[in-house]
Amino acid sequence: MNAITRSRIAPGDSRLSARLKRETAGEVLFGAGDRGRYATDASIYQVEPIGVLVPRTVEDVATAMAICREEGVPVLPRGGGTSQCGQTVNRALVVDCTRHLRNVVSVDKAAMRATVQPGIALGALNDALKGDGLFFPVDPSTWARCTIGGMTANNSCGSKSIRYGLMADNVLSIDAILPDGARFAFGELPENLGEGVPGSVAELVNRLRTLGAAEAAEIAARFPKVLRRVGGYNLEALTPEARASGRGNLARILVGSEGTLAFSAGIDLKLWPIKPRKALGICQFPTFRRAMEASRHLVTLNPEAVELVDRTMIDLGRSIAIYKNTIDRIVIGEPDSLLIVEFHGHEDAALERELDRLDEMMGDLGLPGQVVRCVDPGFQAAVAEVREAGLNIMMSMKGDGKPVSFIEDTAVALDDLADYTERLNDVFERHGTKGTWYAHASVGCLHVRPVLNMKDGEDVRRMREIAEECFALVRAYKGSHSGEHGDGIVRSEFHEEMFGPRIVRAFEAVKDAFDPAGLMNPGRVVRPARMDDRTLFRYPPNYAPDPAVKPVLDWSAWPGPQGGFLGAVEMCNNNGTCRKFDAGVMCPSFRATRNERDLTRGRANTLRLALTGQLGPDALASDEVAEAMSLCVSCKACKRECPTGVDMAKMKIEAQHARAQRHGVSAKDRLIASLPRWAPLASRLPALANAREWVPGARAIGERALGFARERALPRFAPRPFRDPAEDAPAPRGDVVLLADTFNRYFEPENLHAARRVLRAAGYRAVSARAADSARPLCCGRTYLAAGMVDEARAEARRTMDALSGSDLPVIGLEPSCLLTLRDEFKSLLPGAEADRLSDRAVLLSEFLVREKAELPLQAVAPAAHIHGHCHQKSFGAFPDAVKALRAVPGMEVKPITSSCCGMAGAFGYDARRVEVSKAMGELSLAPAVRAAPEADLIVADGTSCRHQIQELTGREALHSARVLDRALRPG
Repeated sequence: MNAITRSRIAPGDSRLSARLKRETAGEVLFGAGDRGRYATDASIYQVEPIGVLVPRTVEDVATAMAICREEGVPVLPRGGGTSQCGQTVNRALVVDCTRHLRNVVSVDKAAMRATVQPGIALGALNDALKGDGLFFPVDPSTWARCTIGGMTANNSCGSKSIRYGLMADNVLSIDAILPDGARFAFGELPENLGEGVPGSVAELVNRLRTLGAAEAAEIAARFPKVLRRVGGYNLEALTPEARASGRGNLARILVGSEGTLAFSAGIDLKLWPIKPRKALGICQFPTFRRAMEASRHLVTLNPEAVELVDRTMIDLGRSIAIYKNTIDRIVIGEPDSLLIVEFHGHEDAALERELDRLDEMMGDLGLPGQVVRCVDPGFQAAVAEVREAGLNIMMSMKGDGKPVSFIEDTAVALDDLADYTERLNDVFERHGTKGTWYAHASVGCLHVRPVLNMKDGEDVRRMREIAEECFALVRAYKGSHSGEHGDGIVRSEFHEEMFGPRIVRAFEAVKDAFDPAGLMNPGRVVRPARMDDRTLFRYPPNYAPDPAVKPVLDWSAWPGPQGGFLGAVEMCNNNGTCRKFDAGVMCPSFRATRNERDLTRGRANTLRLALTGQLGPDALASDEVAEAMSLCVSCKACKRECPTGVDMAKMKIEAQHARAQRHGVSAKDRLIASLPRWAPLASRLPALANAREWVPGARAIGERALGFARERALPRFAPRPFRDPAEDAPAPRGDVVLLADTFNRYFEPENLHAARRVLRAAGYRAVSARAADSARPLCCGRTYLAAGMVDEARAEARRTMDALSGSDLPVIGLEPSCLLTLRDEFKSLLPGAEADRLSDRAVLLSEFLVREKAELPLQAVAPAAHIHGHCHQKSFGAFPDAVKALRAVPGMEVKPITSSCCGMAGAFGYDARRVEVSKAMGELSLAPAVRAAPEADLIVADGTSCRHQIQELTGREALHSARVLDRALRPG
């Protein structure tokens, strides 16, 4: 049988699509863009699926499997799509469980077990279990977005496997839908199955047990005796010895099967009590080998985990803004490698003693004083974030050469770890490359990735040679070639060398017993393709940029074609950090819709396909790209929160520009974009400008004619807009430029007046900046960028830079989206030293007050202030200063609201097509938090869109922080 079953139904088949739509209640996605978005996972592979089903119920899955059985179509169950080995891509119907099949079915606190649906993320599960004092301990670094179904399919492990074992040790039973349509709970089964068991299931179980008995000796002889063996099927669970010792749970044969045997409709898990206290000791080593040699000693201290961070990860982490401070705190000097030793318990004093023992052991190893103690929960969370982002940090290398996952998690005994890693580094050196290392030193399973270019046929040849030499080393040390991330395409073909032909035939017998037609994720685990078959690669031999694409922004920070634009898009490695269940900000539209299309990863994949001609000619301007971008609110969170720095807000500008050039700009978008030009005139007749809000029927007409949602109140022009005042008397601490943006100038001038008073009280004179022509106020050009009108935005940026470049004064703004355009987009519109200097001078009011340690004469104004951070404040690290500035007000508790995007996002929330998604974004966390705030407390938001959304959804007035500080100024 071929590695990828050649179905008689082609990708996008309309008849299959129509049948699925007719017979299931799920969402059926067969368009080119959707198929492209599901063609990749976090591996090097890309295989276009036949189509995608997003089921609403398990019954939808059963129906779809029956249809596929009749039509001869392969089926691929899929979770978060974070697999490293290509097990979640195939020429099949992809069944995405993450949108609807993500519930906790039941929790038995006394028995410490839970039953869950396959699409629930591990992080969401543990969040739900927290109130019961329980957790599920298998913790891959992708815990915030990987699903229990995917973890079960991969036999996931995580950092604490030395304590809690693997997924196979913690799955009690699996409610499985078999390829023939039978449904059965695989778990602890009696020798005699008895009545009530479907005949086909009884026959299957008996065949499996017969196979296990026949191959017991071979299994004992050929399976590696290391904890981290997840390759192939768990045949040991079928042996008489396993059944006699209580390890014959038949769920184990499905765990690690990568969706090749059955669909897991429900998974029964073993839970553990939470240990509430934690302490980390971060051990510093001058060489990588010293760290490897120390691992076998450190595990004798009985830690929960021992995790490696190598020099490459230290250096790359320092280059990423969100991780730099943490990296600087965890190192002493310039170590070559770190081992993070983690202890859990119930008392802080006991954990301090564990750290004392760790210090003593490091001294005995000749490294006294080389342990950074980490006992503060905030510091621990920051360290965990760096450690869990290890893979993505490694992938943040710019250019075509990237650390490639193909020998990712080989595992050897700890006594052999130092010698094995040294010999493997020699292999890399012989092939002219180097490897990056991180992860699980406690169990001899290190995530190692040689740096190679998968667009280069010569490097693909090197990849195979390195794999063959590496796996030979692993066999020599009696280790496991697949220690955590499974088999997929990249490792399945090496099973015969690892286990021998007899065991591989046994694997095939298991596959055939479950799935005689070979329709469940074919070509994975058994009968695989070659791992270096470039027709299956994300970058196949014919991969090439579309020469017609001419970017309009500066992408020179990334090497490669299209001015670096394609290289920037390719920074998305599909690891799915943007899917995390407890997002800081990223990705707000996905959090509201849970559609892969509305995700940073989904958009990046769409752009990559478009930029390389895989969606047809002129695809950057196509409907497929426009649809993928339609719910992107340009929050910029991905620029900061994505570990590889995918800047989707900037990429959207390119897509919007291409679309505008091809299709023009709508009347509504042109009206909004040109607001800074017509607002001065409208402000002279505010009653007329605001007529939509008071003339009967005007809202309905506005919706029909322009698309403004009738249920939304548009911002109102102020009766008296802000006029640049005459120059004040000099102030003791000097002058600053106060940049009056369009929104505060014409709609909320009270914010600018408040800011002037606050700056004066802090000892500064606020002066205005005017364009040389003085025809109208300055503008950052953001409204034009949002419409893809880049030439117009560049003209506004040029005008603003000319007006502000004549001095070195700080440029202070109130509206984050406007002020931070000077720090960001100006450098892409007009790259060079002039833009860099202006970027360095541009600050928000709160940033300036904190930086200058301004001492304001303040008095109490409210018991508490609940502050929501604008997305751009968070994305540029400015939100902490907004909080700190308010904390100067005496007697007022400042409570940051944990929230993603408010959902208004400029004009986004006023669009009739998007108003429901806008509300859904706001209702995720922001609106409930505002409603829960006491009436006596203040609600604070520095973004004009945020203030309007809060008013719309809750009826509460939100204030700019400048007004709060102004209110708090003592009289005189």
